[in-house]
Amino acid sequence: MTHKVSRRPHGIFRGALTFLGFVLLYILVYMEVALYRKYRPQKFKDVLGQEHITDVVSSAIKLGNISHAYLFSGTRGTGKTSVARILASEIGTSSNDLYEMDAASNRGIDDIRELREAVTTLPFDSDYKVYIIDEAHMLTKDAFNALLKTLEEPPSHVIFILATTELHKIPDTIVSRCETYVFKKPGQEILKRLVLNISKKEGFEIEPSGAELLAILGDGSFRDTIGNLQKIIGSSSDKKISLNEIQKITGAPKVESINKVIASIADSAIGDALEVIREIVEKNVDIKIFLKLLLHKMRLLLLIRYAKDMHDDIKEELGEDDFVFINKLSQNPKINSKVLYKLLEAYKETANSHIQQLPLELSLIDIMGETRD
Repeated sequence: MTHKVSRRPHGIFRGALTFLGFVLLYILVYMEVALYRKYRPQKFKDVLGQEHITDVVSSAIKLGNISHAYLFSGTRGTGKTSVARILASEIGTSSNDLYEMDAASNRGIDDIRELREAVTTLPFDSDYKVYIIDEAHMLTKDAFNALLKTLEEPPSHVIFILATTELHKIPDTIVSRCETYVFKKPGQEILKRLVLNISKKEGFEIEPSGAELLAILGDGSFRDTIGNLQKIIGSSSDKKISLNEIQKITGAPKVESINKVIASIADSAIGDALEVIREIVEKNVDIKIFLKLLLHKMRLLLLIRYAKDMHDDIKEELGEDDFVFINKLSQNPKINSKVLYKLLEAYKETANSHIQQLPLELSLIDIMGETRD
């Protein structure tokens, strides 16, 4: 019970275009999935950034302390399903006895009833049958109630692993019967290292600043980071990939735009800052990404001011020219922790703003007003 779950064109020419479109879409999707699958961790030791989970689960398995139900929660792309598969492998479960169910498309009580009937049969060639239920929070109330009955008295040969991005939507009765683990979003340093390692294995060399950008754009997701890297590798004609090329392919704002805003804050030049915002909006740059990169660079600026021993690491991350620019402004009193706090608030508010750039504009006006006084 494995769950993985128009209008007709007229004319030869239109049909050919439609077919070509499907072929191109298939190639792009296949390439991205292939790279992600190629570097999917196969052992607990391969899992990055989740040692607080993998160490505990690995030790428990060695001691023979295997739970009948696990609940993995965390944001998308943090490795929940990968760890679930590794867990199944580590306890000797073969592919014949591993079942994956997507609760987003199999969420009703009939699906869980079918599962309840299936768990009563013995494994084919393993000690355990493992059921991975992805997006578990999507199950209906009746489905949860049906699943609860099985979790209360599970067959000894069955292990459930529930994965969810929204733990608060899982009923307490379900949570209480599971061994629960919360997956952390991987930090930028881990994602940067991942980008550099994979690109090297694929025969590409990426500038450290470019790898840093991909780590930031990945937003704490292994899957999204590898997906962005796949786009870069698939689009580059050169084995040495520059920051400028990554910015062009991903649509990320240019370094110059971010630096102009920082310089405007240092000079209390509100007009210059707002002009930059107008320009990036016209170019359809994602304001949230722009703010994320702005916050990242402002943080490095303050670290240069207060953490002298980090200068070499920051210089390597930014590159020579960018480091010179940031270092020059690091002693400017108009750039301080209060400014960073206000930009951070703007970042939080951007997602819910009807006019995406408005929180940033208001924040800059507020900041400039204070620095002019």
